[in-house]
Amino acid sequence: MKYKKLKVMLLSSLLILGVSGIALAAECIAPANPGGGWDFTCRQIGKVMYDIKAIDKPMQVTNMAGAGGGLAFNHVVAERNEDAELIVAASSATTTRLAQNAYAGMTADQVRFVGSIGADPGVIVVGAKSPFNSLGDLIDAVKANPGGVAFAGGSAVGGFDHLKALMVMQRAGVDDITKVKYISFNAGGDALTQTIGGFTQAMTGDMSEVVGFLKSGDIRVLAVLTEERVPGFDDIPTAKEQGIDVVAVNWRGLYIPKGVSDDTFKMWADRLQQVADSAEWKKVMVDNGLAPFTKVGDDFQSYIDGIVAEVRTMSQKLGVIQ
Repeated sequence: MKYKKLKVMLLSSLLILGVSGIALAAECIAPANPGGGWDFTCRQIGKVMYDIKAIDKPMQVTNMAGAGGGLAFNHVVAERNEDAELIVAASSATTTRLAQNAYAGMTADQVRFVGSIGADPGVIVVGAKSPFNSLGDLIDAVKANPGGVAFAGGSAVGGFDHLKALMVMQRAGVDDITKVKYISFNAGGDALTQTIGGFTQAMTGDMSEVVGFLKSGDIRVLAVLTEERVPGFDDIPTAKEQGIDVVAVNWRGLYIPKGVSDDTFKMWADRLQQVADSAEWKKVMVDNGLAPFTKVGDDFQSYIDGIVAEVRTMSQKLGVIQ
């Protein structure tokens, strides 16, 4: 009986650790359905990590949609706080929602932000048949009739896509940005479809969401919201070039449970840095319109602390939150 019990315990240990004595495949939670930006982050970073042998088994990806990332965030904090093999896809939308208390009282300091290795540039998009040929044309139309130009976006009202449109219009001199019309859709693809069909006049989103539609000729990108033009898309002007000083990028990165050790935090930061330095990741960035944006470890955590405070202040000024 004792031998049988010992055998069961040994087999259980092997299942947990794997025959080589190391943990089974690490897991990346994408806090959305397949096909979105968080899903892209998990699958692409996980694939490159495995391809360059930063991890020795393919990454397991779990899609956990709900509450704009809040379901996954709560799951990690409440149930997986010490899981050293867990990473979670995050972006500017994550910190925006945390800054705006959209996760029912949960705060950014309940997890550890491990790094970002690329930024999805913000874009202002119109359909191929749109009468707007430049960002200036669009701004003039909004100034003339704010309610007559509807922006579509994949974030909720007050979310990052909404804030991008408001930032552009505010810095362009629109007197009352609360009159700028914004319609929220479940995802960037839905927002694009409405814009292509002419049901909305413009779309604000991320470059990775629009690349396929851009290549097919269904849309035009009036402006990219970066410091410089995006490699691979050099014909698209920045908003800054057009006189609107707005930089709004959706960084692509990861957070991990807060209860893990400093060594685990450093391990994931090192793995992420290896991905950032690889030729494989550089190709992923070019193919998907990502701009370089590498911050890992403590440097990234400090950046997050600052951005959460900044977004909270900006949201209050815009009237998005009290």
